[in-house]
Formats: sequence, structure tokens, C-alpha cells
Amino acid sequence: MKIKSYAAPAAGQALELYEYDAAPLGEEEVEVTVDYCGLCHSDLSMIDNEWGISSYPLIAGHEVSGRVSALGENAKNKGLKIGQAVGIGWSAKSCQHCDACIRGNHSNCEAGATPTILNRGGFAEKIRADWQWVIPLPEQLDPTLAGPLLCGGITVFKPLLMSQVNAMSRVGVIGIGGLGHLAVKLLKALGAEVVAFSSNPSKKESILELGADEVVNSRDAQALKEQAGRFDLIISTVAVDLDWKPYFDALAPEGKFHTVGAVMKPIQVAAFDLIAGDKSIGGSSTGSPGELRSLLKLAARKKITPKIETFPMSKINDALDHLREGKANFRVVLKADF
Repeated sequence: MKIKSYAAPAAGQALELYEYDAAPLGEEEVEVTVDYCGLCHSDLSMIDNEWGISSYPLIAGHEVSGRVSALGENAKNKGLKIGQAVGIGWSAKSCQHCDACIRGNHSNCEAGATPTILNRGGFAEKIRADWQWVIPLPEQLDPTLAGPLLCGGITVFKPLLMSQVNAMSRVGVIGIGGLGHLAVKLLKALGAEVVAFSSNPSKKESILELGADEVVNSRDAQALKEQAGRFDLIISTVAVDLDWKPYFDALAPEGKFHTVGAVMKPIQVAAFDLIAGDKSIGGSSTGSPGELRSLLKLAARKKITPKIETFPMSKINDALDHLREGKANFRVVLKADF
């Protein structure tokens, strides 16, 4: 069977129509007809080979919502059925038998979870993944909006699970863009006090409308200094290097600084900025199938949805340029039109 897609022929090049011969469906695999696929900065990083792991032609896309079109032999009787609305996020495969997978920590599979992009991603008419990573969409969740939750959403949800955030928590979010705006919405749904750090004062009202209790201008040194000792958790969603010391100072005793933004430079922190106050620094990638299911159930129940712009997939290069130029209004979603 031939599958149509849009692929990057080489690093940094515009995507082109690309048709490939699909192998027979694997026993553990599910084939999904793509209806929508979100865009993410990770797609740009993979297209440009910023991380050094890309191979070409590269079919990016990992925020997929669509419908089950075929089931491998071992994927039958696993709760999925033909025509069912499902989603696929960053990961497509994991070994399912290492200690991490058995503990439910599939994203840290000891054999290495296979990214969807390296398994031929969602900029295509069809996509495949092992059945554990094909996530049922709740009926109340609009499939147009589901894709960004499967990457951007889980990326900021996982730190909340790891830190056991609740209504007693005070949490700061650095960067209110594609990831940060979802972090604010999720924190609000959990009842936490949310403070947004934004470098764009003109966005203050729109950030408050998302659910933030307070907005701090991150370019104002005095405003940052006034945050000292306030936060149980600070999540950084930005992919640029900053002066991090004011944020470590802003942590309360036993506070955690958690990065999900792929900053390419080392994060500089003095030992005593952690030792004083028993503070810590950490990070995380994506979530397990169980965490993805929990996120979608919460999103459906609390009506947590990303703010999106839509493009037809046939205009994918325009959409990628829109994202590269920083013009995206939070998240961009492509509608398949093969």
C-alpha cells in the first residue's frame, strides 16, 4: 500500500509531496487515518536536524488525531476498533517489557521509545503506531483540538504529576506560548495559584483570561526580584537561554525548577542557589500512555482546550513558516486534505 505524505528531502528544506510503500501492518501496530495534525517546534527541530538524529526524507508531525483504519493481529481485542477516534503523540513504540515499561514509565523505555517522527509521522494521510500509544479520544473532546494536547499538553502536564501539584500549590510558568498557555489552563483546572512570567506586557490581559492569577514582566528586574521565595514549582517552557538566577531565587524552600523547553545551552546554576532552601532542578519529556489517557480525560471533563489556528495540510510550508517567524497564535493545526 502506498501512503501520501509531506516530507523534508534534506535538512532545512521545504516539504514536498512524498509517496512511500508501506510495509505490511505489524502485529502490534494500529493504522490511523489522519484527520488533523498539530505543528510543534520539535517538528522544526527535526526538519532542520538541530538534534542530530534526523534521517531523510523525513515525515514529521506528532500531534495526530484521526480514526483507526486497520489493526494488527495482536492489536485486536485491546479496546480499539475500526473507525474509533484516536490520537498519537510524540512516541510511537516502546518495548513493553523492560522495567520502565512494566512500571508504566514507557516514555523512559530502556530500549528507547521510538519517536513518531522517526516512525514516519503525521504529515501524511495515514500513520502507524503500536497499540499502546494509540490513545482513545473522549467523545466530549473536539478532535480538531486534541492533537496539541498529545504533545504540548502532556509536556506541561507531566511536571504537575511529578510534583503532585494541587490546590495548595503556587506555580510559576515561564513563557506563555504554545506550551505555556496550556500549562496555565491545566494549573487553573487543578486549582493551583498560577503566576505567568511573560516578556510581552501587551499579552497581560489575554494571559489573565487563560486563568493566570498574576502576570509578571520577565524583562523587569525589580519585578523578578520581588518574587523571591514564592513558588513551590516553576516550569520553564522557553527554548532560549535566560538569566536563571532570579527564578531559582523565586523558589520557596524545597521548591523545584522544572524545564520542558529544549534550551540548547547549559542552564547555569550555582550550587548554593540549590543548597540554600533544599531546592532542586529537573526536567521531563513526554508522558506514558496512561498519563496521556489521564490528560485527555481531564481535558474533556474540565474543557481544557488549546488556542489554535488551522491551515490545510496542502499549505504546510506556509504553516511552518508562520511558526518559524513566531506568528503562531499559540498552536497551529493542519487539516488533512489529500
